[in-house]
Amino acid sequence: MSGRRRSWRAAWPVLWTVLLAGLLAYLVIAAVIWRRAVEALANPPGRPADAAMVLGNRAFLDGKPNPCLTGRVDAAIALADTGLAKQLVLSGGVDKEDGRIEAEVMQRYARAQGYAGPLLLEPASTSTRLNLAMSRPLMKAAGIRGVIVVSEPYHLWRVQRLVRSSGFDKDFDVQYAAASTRCWRRWGMAFKGALREPLAVVNNAFNGYLH
Repeated sequence: MSGRRRSWRAAWPVLWTVLLAGLLAYLVIAAVIWRRAVEALANPPGRPADAAMVLGNRAFLDGKPNPCLTGRVDAAIALADTGLAKQLVLSGGVDKEDGRIEAEVMQRYARAQGYAGPLLLEPASTSTRLNLAMSRPLMKAAGIRGVIVVSEPYHLWRVQRLVRSSGFDKDFDVQYAAASTRCWRRWGMAFKGALREPLAVVNNAFNGYLH
């Protein structure tokens, strides 16, 4: 037993070092994400585009359409209303938490808000990387050449790197729009989605999706 105790005591400094290094890395990534979020909010897209592409999120929250998702749609509709986007592209597959298809939820919400313009749905993707990959051929087939990618501010740093790593920006002229959703306005980087974002960055990098 004493030998086991000595082993644990010897291991503690290593464990603490690893934990502190992980925490420091998390905080550095979070700071970079925060800076990009602030820049995106301060610099909305300025060039007209063929489409505003809304990236999916959880469809419903507490039995109602998730304000984090509907806020993204609101931002895309605003782009269309001001003439910066000719149509909407809604990307998101089956929500594992409630079984709804995110793209279809966004479509119903957009129509309920009075948006009457053209819509292109991508109803199968289950991640940000797949939002881009699975929307890509649909958008090319529709003749879309310029696109404004719409998501919450904390999400855009990773989105931008996925766009570059995947070559998405070789097919499209890409701009970004930070959607100041109710979730963002209430919580900012303290929102649970934003708190998970540094871990998503690490996961994407570990799997080779970010270069």
